[in-house]
Amino acid sequence: MELYSKLEQILTLQQPNEKIEAFQTFYPYYLQGKVTKESHSEPVVFEKPSYDGHVDYCDQKKVPRRNKLGSAQGQILLLHSVAHIEYSAIDLALDAAYRFRDVGDAFTDDWLNVADDEVRHFVMIEGLLREMGSYYGEYLVHDALFEASLNTQTLLERMAVVPRYLEANGLDATPLILKKLEPFGDDPMVSKIMQALQLILDEEVEHVRKGDRWFHFACQRENVGPEVFFEIIERYYPQSFPRKMAINCDARKSAGFECEELAKISLINC
Repeated sequence: MELYSKLEQILTLQQPNEKIEAFQTFYPYYLQGKVTKESHSEPVVFEKPSYDGHVDYCDQKKVPRRNKLGSAQGQILLLHSVAHIEYSAIDLALDAAYRFRDVGDAFTDDWLNVADDEVRHFVMIEGLLREMGSYYGEYLVHDALFEASLNTQTLLERMAVVPRYLEANGLDATPLILKKLEPFGDDPMVSKIMQALQLILDEEVEHVRKGDRWFHFACQRENVGPEVFFEIIERYYPQSFPRKMAINCDARKSAGFECEELAKISLINC
């Protein structure tokens, strides 16, 4: 089994169940050292998300709102949104390992480990969706995460945008969602949703930490300072900083953000 050809095959599978099964078959072989790196081909730049043909997607503003979290429909929309984020995160992690081939084995190890976590998260969330009579693909989703991968074809930009910006934003957003769910926590399903979201939040800190590590590696390799992070984010997400709302300071610090950076991200002091 050759690493990059196998990752390309997994990345292009359209059906979630096939992608999950293919990764879960491949990953133990990788951990056992039974995967070679013999490919001399160049990585493909994927022009469409892998879920094209399985899930209908649209502009982010047209995605159904996940309001009324006390209702079953609101909870389903929340779970569907999270399932899409986790499914997209599988491809983002796999694509990092597939695309950036000159960084070394430790980099590949890190992002395949992240992919393994994201697979587990997706399976968990989709299981809750099915408990509620729904499934991943029932509702419209957005392709913002795929667009992020398409726009960032260098290691420096990918690590800045995906783990240090998009995933770090999740560290801020999830506690707010959990707080909104708290009044309904006596409902067994809401309790399951909250437990799942808390697990994802806890494990995403490590994902952002890995991204922080490789972002600083890329800074050293490109001979630029870490303040380039703000230039990159301004390029793709103008006027994102500073924010007038609180951020998850403890989680961001655990993930590698410095106090000086946090002061530029949020006007509310950590």
